[in-house]
Amino acid sequence: MRHPAPYCVALPSMLLLAGCVATTTTPAPPAQVVVAQPQTSVAPVSPTVPPTPQTELVPPPPVSSVPLTWQPGHWRYTGMAGAPWSWQSGQYVAIPPGYRQWIPGQWAASPGGGFVWQDGYWA
Repeated sequence: MRHPAPYCVALPSMLLLAGCVATTTTPAPPAQVVVAQPQTSVAPVSPTVPPTPQTELVPPPPVSSVPLTWQPGHWRYTGMAGAPWSWQSGQYVAIPPGYRQWIPGQWAASPGGGFVWQDGYWA
């Protein structure tokens, strides 16, 4: 692409400081298209029943300008030998507009055998 050469403009003496102007055109960046890939990840299936949930002391909610709710902790299956389970502690989270409560996730029997984690959701 060819860029125009700078040019000078004859102006009254009061505007001499702005007498020369260079113009260039910058091509627009090429459009970027992001194609969503289908989800291929599968929730890990535990071959055994998860441990009994830990007892959590629910702390008082922090001061917040938005409504909060407690999301209880749960076991995550790691599949690592010697430590197949990891506890994920509960936490306070902001309630999204239009929702009233958090329905906690749960471990459920998998049709193919074992147990699979079903994520919690807002209701």
